[in-house]
Amino acid sequence: MNINEILSKVDHTLLAQTSTWEQIKQTCDDAVKYKAASACIPPSFVKRAKEHVGENLAICTVIGFPNGYMTTPVKVFETKAALEDGADEIDMVINIGDLKDGNHEAVLSEISQIKAACGEKILKVIIETCLLTEEEMIVMCDLVTRAKADYIKTSTGFSTSGAKREDIILFRKHLGENVKIKAAGGISSLEDAEEFIALGADRLGTSRIIKIVKNEEAPKGTY
Repeated sequence: MNINEILSKVDHTLLAQTSTWEQIKQTCDDAVKYKAASACIPPSFVKRAKEHVGENLAICTVIGFPNGYMTTPVKVFETKAALEDGADEIDMVINIGDLKDGNHEAVLSEISQIKAACGEKILKVIIETCLLTEEEMIVMCDLVTRAKADYIKTSTGFSTSGAKREDIILFRKHLGENVKIKAAGGISSLEDAEEFIALGADRLGTSRIIKIVKNEEAPKGTY
C-alpha cells in the first residue's frame, strides 16, 4: 500500500493532558505537510488550531472525553462550542454505563442529538471496545447505524487497550453500509496501519505513523 494512501487516512492525534500550544501547532503542521485526514486535538486548542491551518487541514476534536459519563446536554454543548470554534470533525465517547445497563434508547438518543448538532460535519462515535463484550459491540454497531453517525471508533487510547483487528472484522459484519470505521490506539507501525486498512478501517487515530515517516525522511535531509 502506498504510504501516501496510509497518511491520507490518518487522524494525526495529540490528546495528552500535558499538551502545549507549541506541541499542538507542530502536530497540525505535520498533519498539513504529510496530508493527513485531520489533526485530532483537545477542544481547548480548536480555535487557535483552525485559525492557524485555515482550510489546509480538517480539525478534529473530542467530546465527553475520555470517560463518556458526562450528561447528554453537556456533550451537546461541548459539540456546539467546538463547531463554533472551527472544528470540522467530532469524536464523541458514549455513556458506557448506559450501554451496560441495557439503556440502549438513551445511548441512541445521545448519539442522535450530537449528530443533529453536527449537521453535515463528521461525527465519529467512540465505544471503547476494550471495555465491552462482543454482544455490546454488536449492539453499538446497530445504534451507531440508526443514529446516522458517520463513523464508529474503537477506542480513546486512554483505557486498557486500543484497537484490535478482531474488532474491525466484527464491525464490518454488523454496521450499516453508510457507517465507516476508525481504528485508534496502539497503531504503532506502517504494517499495523496497512493491516487495519485492509480489514476495513477508513481512518486511523494515531500519533505514530507520521513520526515514523519523519524519522525515515530525516537522514535524507527532507525534514
